[in-house]
Amino acid sequence: MTIAVGDTIPAVDVRIMRDGAPVVVSSTEILGSGHVVLFAVPGAFTPGCSKQHLPGFISKAAELTSAGVDSIVCLGVNDVFVMDAWGTVQGVGDSIVMVADPLADFTKAIGMDVDASGAGLGVRSQRYAMVLQDGVVTDFMPEEGGFKIEASTAECVLTSLAK
Repeated sequence: MTIAVGDTIPAVDVRIMRDGAPVVVSSTEILGSGHVVLFAVPGAFTPGCSKQHLPGFISKAAELTSAGVDSIVCLGVNDVFVMDAWGTVQGVGDSIVMVADPLADFTKAIGMDVDASGAGLGVRSQRYAMVLQDGVVTDFMPEEGGFKIEASTAECVLTSLAK
């Protein structure tokens, strides 16, 4: 079952870098408090994710914050070192929290997993964005087919927040 507006995000272990070391945290610690924008990518360092999706959120981070967003979170089914390195290379700084879901536990729990083995990627996340208020989904923007970059852009999130 895929997560939907009105649902509460599940409590699942994910990983972040904290003070230069990998740390296991609950998804609710990262996503369960305040006004949060979560966007997920099929893979760090992949072309669409690196050239369009993540850079769009980096460039719109100040606008998202001005619209009342407390935290912007990027989630990928990659290991924590890859997500951290990708964030460093992309220059996210403190504007976006880079979250690793290495075994796709969170991704599977919300029904957004996809088998990309045919492309040599294994299980990955479909691309989406969601807006959360205290851990409850208030808007959900999945991409048709899971990989396009149309419905889950930072611009789409800003439009959603303006409603």
